[in-house]
Amino acid sequence: MIGVCIKYFHENYGGMLQAYATISMLEKQGIDYELIRYEKKTTLKSLIRFAPRILNRVLINDKYEKMLKKRALKKYPEFEKNDSVRMNAFHEFERKHFKKLSPNYVGYKELCDGAKKYSAVITGSDQLWSPAGLPTNFYNLMFVPDNVCKISYASSFGVNKIPWYQKRRTANYLNRIELISMRENRGAEIVGDLTGRDVPTVLDPVFFFDKEGWENLISTTQIVDEPYIFAYFLGNNQEQRDVLTKVAKKIGYKIVTLRHLDQYIEEDEKFGDIALYDVGPDRFLNLLRNAEIVCTDSFHGACFSIIHHKEFVLFNRYKEGVKHSKNSRIDSLCDNLNLNDRRYSSEDVLIEQFTNKIDYLGVEERLKKLKRTTDNYLEKVTNSIN
Repeated sequence: MIGVCIKYFHENYGGMLQAYATISMLEKQGIDYELIRYEKKTTLKSLIRFAPRILNRVLINDKYEKMLKKRALKKYPEFEKNDSVRMNAFHEFERKHFKKLSPNYVGYKELCDGAKKYSAVITGSDQLWSPAGLPTNFYNLMFVPDNVCKISYASSFGVNKIPWYQKRRTANYLNRIELISMRENRGAEIVGDLTGRDVPTVLDPVFFFDKEGWENLISTTQIVDEPYIFAYFLGNNQEQRDVLTKVAKKIGYKIVTLRHLDQYIEEDEKFGDIALYDVGPDRFLNLLRNAEIVCTDSFHGACFSIIHHKEFVLFNRYKEGVKHSKNSRIDSLCDNLNLNDRRYSSEDVLIEQFTNKIDYLGVEERLKKLKRTTDNYLEKVTNSIN
């Protein structure tokens, strides 16, 4: 049996769907697995080890967004009610699809002892190697014994560079992992810089299944019975919302949106014609599938648009150059598939992007090359497990 060390539950549609794709991929290959559950114990030693995290810009930004959301839940009863509906939908998806669970390892020693039973442990994707999470020694597999095979699939740092004070520890855990593949080009470069290893860039787990494959996993259902633009925004950029609202009126499409995802954004109460809350990952996928156009600042929003051959426009969630930017994953996706012309730049260009069709024949040709690299890596993984 192998252990799977991924974030299979959190309040993010793309994250949960990529976790579902990961375990579905293992099940399709007949690999026996269980999802590793770990509950940290707070000790004086752990508090000292975690102290440097207060310097991390990514962590600071994530914590700030969560704080704003918690504050809004207390301030706005209607938002609290709607958010509860959404969380119930997430939990329902979790109960239905993530059933092969390990015992709940409480404390780091119990986690290390539990890992001895696995023939291999695999981790990957979803920015699990973000510098903000380094001190946990969980997703970087530092808890796994030396004699157990350690594997990363489509791992992501989520940033363009590792802080100088984390480089040695990052190199240390990378050198313990026998098989490494990265999701972003920049991630592969970082591994090369820190370890001297040449590791492949592979596709995110969601690309393991094509349009028909996802239809077998999650059936297609029409939720909105009229043509619409699906606006899936995680960031807070009012200019982007204003431009999209203006252009949608020009072309006569309504906007279907999901409000207040990573944080509460008061202005979003006025954004969109249809705002839904009873939406788990399965209904999210159907909203995207049936849209005429997808507008998103989400990496996985773009991935699922590509898989389903949707016309889409990709907005930057972060301004260029900010310390907590996670744009590198979108940069890699667009560069590798020659889709930089789908990135938002201005209102005039947005109208053209809505009109101009994506050359999906060309996209599929580039995907084939990346799939070959991905399949070759997965063959190595399968051989190392068996």
